[in-house]
Parts: sequence; C-alpha cells; structure tokens
Amino acid sequence: MKRYLYLLSLGHFCTDLSGGALPALLPFLVLYYDLDYAAVGGLMFASSFLSSVIQPVFGYLSDKLSQSWFLVAGVFLSGACFSLTGFFSDYWAIFTVVALMGVGGSMFHPEAARLVHAVSGRNEGKAMGIFSVGGNGGFGVGPLLVVGVITSFGMHGMVVFAGIAAIMSLLFVRTLPSLRQAAQLVSPSLTSRETVPDSTVTGKNDWRQFSKLTVVIIFRAIAVSSLFSFLPLFCINMLGASEAVGSLVLSVLSLSGIVMTLWGGNLADRYGCVWTLRLCCILFVPLMILVTISTQIWMVYALLLPLSFCVSGAYSAYVVLGQRYLARSIGFASGVTMGLAFSIGGMLVPVLGWFADIYGLIAAMEIITACTIGAATCSFLLPEPANHGAA
Repeated sequence: MKRYLYLLSLGHFCTDLSGGALPALLPFLVLYYDLDYAAVGGLMFASSFLSSVIQPVFGYLSDKLSQSWFLVAGVFLSGACFSLTGFFSDYWAIFTVVALMGVGGSMFHPEAARLVHAVSGRNEGKAMGIFSVGGNGGFGVGPLLVVGVITSFGMHGMVVFAGIAAIMSLLFVRTLPSLRQAAQLVSPSLTSRETVPDSTVTGKNDWRQFSKLTVVIIFRAIAVSSLFSFLPLFCINMLGASEAVGSLVLSVLSLSGIVMTLWGGNLADRYGCVWTLRLCCILFVPLMILVTISTQIWMVYALLLPLSFCVSGAYSAYVVLGQRYLARSIGFASGVTMGLAFSIGGMLVPVLGWFADIYGLIAAMEIITACTIGAATCSFLLPEPANHGAA
C-alpha cells in the first residue's frame, strides 16, 4: 500500500507547489504589472482564505459520496490556474485565477487525506506523515521553481506549472481504479461510500471532542502563523541580524519540518495522537519563552530544530485525531484540521502586526507565547479515542 501513499504524497507535492510559489511570484507581479501592495495582499487573501474556508465543504461532499475525481480536478485546477497568472495583466483576471487555484487545493486535500486514512491500516500517523511531506516539499520547491522559470523564460514560463499539473492529473486518472480497490481492501467500511451513502459507515462522530481539538488547533495556528511572520523581523530588528540571516530561520524551520513531520507521525502511531500533540504543545511554551528572551542570533538558531518539531511534529497527530473523533465524517474532519482552523490563524496575524506596531515586537512575541500556553492547556482536555489502534 505504500506506493499509493507515495502517489498521494506526490499529488500533494504538485498541488501545494502553486500555493508555495505564490509569495515568490508577488514581486514579479509588482514588477511586470505595476501592482501596489494592497493588490498584492488581495491576492494572498484570494488564495489562502477562500480555499481554507471552503475546504470543509469539499470534505463534507467527499463524506456523503466519495468524489475521487476531486484528486484529478484539484491538482489540475491548482497548477493550471496558477500558470495563467503569467498570461493575464488585468488585476481582476489574476485575482480570479489565483482564487480558483485555491479552490483546486480545497478540492484535493480532504479527499486525498480520506484516502490516506483508508489505505493506512494501523499506521495512520506514519501514513499521514508521508502524505504531509509532499505538501512540505511543494511549499519548499515552489518558490525556487517560480523564480527559475520567470528569470529564464519571462512570465510565460509559468506554463511549467500547468504542465506539471497535467502530468499528475493523468497519473491519477490512470491509477484511481487500483487506488480505490486498494482502499476497499484495507478499509471496506470506510470506502463503501464509493457506491453506498455514508449511513453504512461504521463508527460515530464525537463533535464535543472535535470542537476541543479545533480550539487547540486554532491556538497553534495563531502561534505558528505569527511565528513565521515575526521571527525574521525579531532576528533582524531586535538581535541585529542581517536580512539574509534573519530570513534563513524560515528555511531552516521549513526544511527540517519534513523530517519532523515523519518523526511526529511515527510517535503518534507508537504513543498515541493525543500524547504526541500534547508533547508538541507543551514543549512549544518554554521554547517560545527562550526565543523571546534571546539576546544573540545564535541562541535563536540553537532553538530552531526543537521549534521545528513543535511546529511540524504535531501535524499528523491532529489530522488523524480529527479523523478519529469524526469517524463518520473523515473528509470534513480533514477539511477543518487542514484548512479552516489555519485560516483563522492567518486572519489574526495582521491584528498581531497592529499590536506590534503599537507595543513592539517583544510584546508580540509574548502574545505568541500566550497562544502556545492556551494550546498546551486545552490539549489536556483531549482524550485518546477508543479506536486508537496501535497507538
């Protein structure tokens, strides 16, 4: 079954390639199309907020009657629409295709996560880790690819993203029948909804525990989104680091996050999803305190690997945990844990920026620390699901 996990991870890579490349594309849009910063901010909103909000909707549709074609349409829509930014100069046309790119990602993620759950057997954490690495890789490679193709071929070089998406879509078309069959063999009750409504699916939904998990994820989302936004500024403005050295902290966090995601998935399988999530939340608190009181840039760099574990190591745990709490609504649970909760975190980052303008970066870092304390505290309200399998 591992080949299907790798296939879904590759699809995750191709889908998130566009989302990861968008921030690196924005300076070129300013250069070539003379967009202002407000317009650029609008494009980020079109991509991330809209896709995150509607992702649970596609998850709900996936639960009602499995929509495996979401994989094909999602990966193609994401790459093809993103490539069109290289051929349009009108702002609202660019806004529309960027929004549709986000819709493509929303179509792909819940159904893909549901199929990962279906073929994972008892190693759900490890399987979700493998799937997540694809997304991490896409976000890491996307900026490099967009800079490479535009500097080499101009804006029309964006067609490369459409080509990658088309190849991945055709690969999904060819393998979907065998993928469905493999999922049916491993999880017949879950995948019976290919032809039968989800009333036949075993298990139950524990909305009370899922709501508690959502609160934990929201606290974490605010902390993680804010950390990625303000840590480089903290290193540059408070610790005197150069722009290159200050920005490098994000690359270290992202690249090491690939390994930490896999490690966290293995821990979730061995010790339980709640245990792993709680560990990441608890460690996050003292690490943020140490970052905030750091006086030298090397102190921050010494904390990046454990910070990366706290940020990325919990990913598989809370996605799988959400799926177990909503055993009858796997797709919806995936849509919320992978999308909606994070959009709320992203929405509150500008508010924290306003707070930092008034009270300073140190105060903003203290707010981030307070969010990690909230996540750690709420994590103790979560029970390990009864059907935690090998965990």
